[in-house]
Amino acid sequence: MAAGSCLLLLLLPSLVTASHSPPGCKIRITSKGLDLVKQEGLRFVEQELQNITVSDLHGNEGQFQYNISQVKVTDLQLAFSDLNFQPQQHLVFNISNASISLRFRRQLLYWFFYDIGSINASADGVHIYTVLQLAKDEAGRLKISNMTCNASIARMHAGFSGTLRKVYEFLSTFIITGMRFLLSQQICPSLEHASLVLLNSLLDTVPVRNYVDEHIGIDYSLLRDPSISTDTLDLDFKGMFFPRVREDQELENHAVEPVIKETERMVYVAFSEYFFDSAMHSYFQAGVLTIELQGEKVPKDLEVLLRATFFGTIFMLSPSVDAPLRLVLQVSAPPRCIIKPSGTSVSVSAFLNISLVPPDRPPVQLSSMAMETKLSAKVFLQGKALRVQLDLRRYGWGPMGVWAESPPRSTHNCFLLSRFRIYSKQSALESLALFSLQAPLKTLLQLTIMPIINERTKKGVQIPLPEGMDFTREVVTNHAGFLTVGADLHFSKGLREVIEKYRPVPTTAAYSSSRPAEPSLHPSSL
Repeated sequence: MAAGSCLLLLLLPSLVTASHSPPGCKIRITSKGLDLVKQEGLRFVEQELQNITVSDLHGNEGQFQYNISQVKVTDLQLAFSDLNFQPQQHLVFNISNASISLRFRRQLLYWFFYDIGSINASADGVHIYTVLQLAKDEAGRLKISNMTCNASIARMHAGFSGTLRKVYEFLSTFIITGMRFLLSQQICPSLEHASLVLLNSLLDTVPVRNYVDEHIGIDYSLLRDPSISTDTLDLDFKGMFFPRVREDQELENHAVEPVIKETERMVYVAFSEYFFDSAMHSYFQAGVLTIELQGEKVPKDLEVLLRATFFGTIFMLSPSVDAPLRLVLQVSAPPRCIIKPSGTSVSVSAFLNISLVPPDRPPVQLSSMAMETKLSAKVFLQGKALRVQLDLRRYGWGPMGVWAESPPRSTHNCFLLSRFRIYSKQSALESLALFSLQAPLKTLLQLTIMPIINERTKKGVQIPLPEGMDFTREVVTNHAGFLTVGADLHFSKGLREVIEKYRPVPTTAAYSSSRPAEPSLHPSSL
């Protein structure tokens, strides 16, 4: 028993870690963001309620036979509505004191008298109370997993016209009571379909696991169910990139967990160092962090300097003196991202091999040097794409082997900070000879290599938001180990537009069975 207890104590830390994996990406929606969603959601609810289908009402009272059909909603007034967070996983949508205007067709047979016409009715004091439960599904996608609904109509009025208007007014209590019952019974099923089917199809547009480019992909699956307080909704995403050649690869997350405390903006998105590290690790695993320059692609000034630096070695290679140069820059380990309140940087270690490439002969290596640099990183949003721009320009030069840096410069709440050094892998004497190459190689990296890298990352990676919802007024803020993007939201597309775009096409059988039958106009059908 004692041994078992000791084993349990030893395993407890690992079990706790497994049950709460830190997210690489975290999104917080505040009550201000929920207010915007309510405005768009209210328009969507109005559209859904206008499409309510009410069954025909028919029967008889003594010698009277009646049929009420073709019920249509002509107007909605949803004056009072609220959408609120409800801990721990719910949203509450409440509509009170609403009114619904209806128009339907009537048919009446009394002995030998037959009457046909229309009735305008109004349902007042409509109250709808719905609770939506949010959860992650098996694929790690946010879904509306359940809905409870309660709808009631306080009173209903109808106006009649036609030859038997007095008779209808006599029967109005019975007809209106039946219509109020049928209408109230259709509100919740309509909203349930709108939530569990239509709104979930909108959530299907949020990227969960998709490809970023031809080399890597991103996993935005939810780690756990959403956490809802009275003012916020927090979503913890895995936020891990993966190489497409090894899609099942998992990179363990040891980074600091992002903590969002702000509530002033509509939405906050936080990214930990793990988010960026996994991207660079995936590119490294994909084998694309190698750049080769040969012949005319090598800047002319640098070529002259390199030939002068290695003149002795080249001279001994006659008749290959005029052979073109080849520079191969290869990252030797996955780059690492460092996020501090003062700025964001990326540490890179690489090898630079310089060779002569004589025609029809094997390449001749002139030098192989190690390079260590710390690049400044500017993180910003463009639309819904998170982009990173790397820079090496802002630094000074010191003695060889000693880091040199320039005063930090602020941009988007981040300070730019770049460092650089090179040294020979063969000997300290050769490292001294490479001193004159530091400035030219800096120029090579900034003017030739950095544009290539930034072009590859120009597209950025999409942040997990539904289609039709975009960011505005973004502000990037650095913290210790993570950064946050605070922004407001706006709808570039309406909910209905996006839902109709992805609405599944109904089958013929489903359509014919749900379509209401046309009422007969002949008295014999009554």
